[in-house]
Parts: sequence; C-alpha cells; structure tokens
Amino acid sequence: MGLTFSIVTVLHQSAPELAGLLASIDAHLDPRPQIVAVDSGSTDAGPGIARAAGADVVVLDGNPGFGAATGAGVDRAAHEVTVLVNPDCELVDSGLAALAARAAEREALLVPRLLDADGTTQRSVHPVPGRADALVRAVVPGPLLPQPHLATRPQAVGWAIGACLAARTDLLRRLGPFDPGAFLFYEDLDLCLRAREHGIPTVLHPEVRVRHLGGRSTQRAFGGEPFELHARRRREVIGDRLGPRALRLDDAAQALTFGLRAAVGRDRDRNLAALKALRNARRGQTLRPSGRARWG
Repeated sequence: MGLTFSIVTVLHQSAPELAGLLASIDAHLDPRPQIVAVDSGSTDAGPGIARAAGADVVVLDGNPGFGAATGAGVDRAAHEVTVLVNPDCELVDSGLAALAARAAEREALLVPRLLDADGTTQRSVHPVPGRADALVRAVVPGPLLPQPHLATRPQAVGWAIGACLAARTDLLRRLGPFDPGAFLFYEDLDLCLRAREHGIPTVLHPEVRVRHLGGRSTQRAFGGEPFELHARRRREVIGDRLGPRALRLDDAAQALTFGLRAAVGRDRDRNLAALKALRNARRGQTLRPSGRARWG
C-alpha cells in the first residue's frame, strides 16, 4: 500500500471545477488521500459537492483570503505529507502519489509539471526574480535561453506557481504556509522565497503532471484578469523579501517584457493592460526602510 497523504484545496465559488478535481482523485489515487476542502465565502454548491465526495469540509466565517484558508486546511491535515491543490486542477494519472512519497523523504517544496487544458506545458516555474539576468530574459527570445518549465529531470527552481505543491505537513506549518495577512495572489512566490531563506529548495518534478485550468474562480470574481492587484502584490512580495534593488530590477524586467510583447502584437491588449497596472502600482507604492511595501 502506498503512502497516505492529505490534500488541501481552498474553495471560493469553485463548484464548476471542483467536481473535476474530485473525480480525478478517485480515478487515479488508491488509497484515497484525506481531502480537506476549506470554504472561504462561497455562495455556490462547492461545499456541498465536497461533502458528498467525503471531504473534510472546513467552513470559514466570511472570506478571510486564500492564505488564511490554506492555513486552516493544513491545520486539519492528518498525515505526514500534505499536497496543496487548487480546485481548478485535475490529475491525469497517479503521479501525485509519487510526488507525495518524494516529499516525505526531504525538506523541500515539490511541484509537478503543470499542463494547460490542451496538454501543453505551462510556464509554472521561474528563476528568483529581481536579478540582472531577468533583463536579459526580457529581451532575448525564450527559445534561446534555458526554459526551466521544459526540464526533463528534477531540478531546483527559484519559485513555482502554487496550484499544486507537496511538502511535509510539519514543514508547511512552520512556513505558514502562506501569509494569512495576504488576501490573494503571489502567496506562492512569497512561500518559495521564505523557504529559500531557510535553505529549503523548491524542486520541479517534471515526470509528475497535473492539468491546471488556471484562475477560473478568480476571473469570475473579478470579471476578468485583476491586473492591478497582480502588479501590487508582486511588488509587495519582492520588495519585502528581496529588497529595493531587486524590486527595481524586477519592475524594469516586467516593463520590458510587457512592452516588447505588446510592440510585436503578442497578446497586445493584455500586455498593455499589465504594463499600465505596473505603472499604477509603482506610483502608489513606496517602501519602508526595511523593504516592506507601504501603500500611499
């Protein structure tokens, strides 16, 4: 019998996607893991769907945010390893059990290869932001540079999208895992940078694959992509964790990336919206002497 582990998923208007995640767990994982579903202010059928599937459902008062909800779920985890899985993910095979078993062997944050709905590989892992080489990556065509998301062997990365992340439960509890004071977005970047400060790597295991539909509930909630909030949160995390110099370099790299993509007609409207949001965030955000972001 394989390792039994816990899965924590946070719900907020997630009913349309949750059924797919739960069905994929039943189809591919034996023994079935403990499933902890934390509801954060839903008004849809998500909590009921989770209960009917045998999940341990935690209902929070109001909507305290993704970080606080994830922490509540990890507190309820009953096994040595916990896998954080967004409700808009689906398993494609039994690989998640192998990832959980590897997580039990070391102090690390382990992530799978994330796939789009059509099976193509998402850019779900990234170098540490705020370094000079980010400017190079912004102007040099991607195929000419190493592409960590296309790695064929396990490798340490700077940070990873947290749609699916496995680690020892005690490690996640020590790390937070997410900042409960951060309502939404870039919790994964913050987690990976905090872990790195303690010598704990984030490791991509590309042989494990998980389909990630991506941002469905947040787009429904915000009526589209929340560019302004994305820009503010990224700057807040980088300024806090890496300091003013890294923030300036990341701002420059982000501006170059969005501007050049728009100039060549690559998702022009989307990149122009992201560039505008970055400019607005820079005008509205200053840094404390410690590096922590302050809004003015």
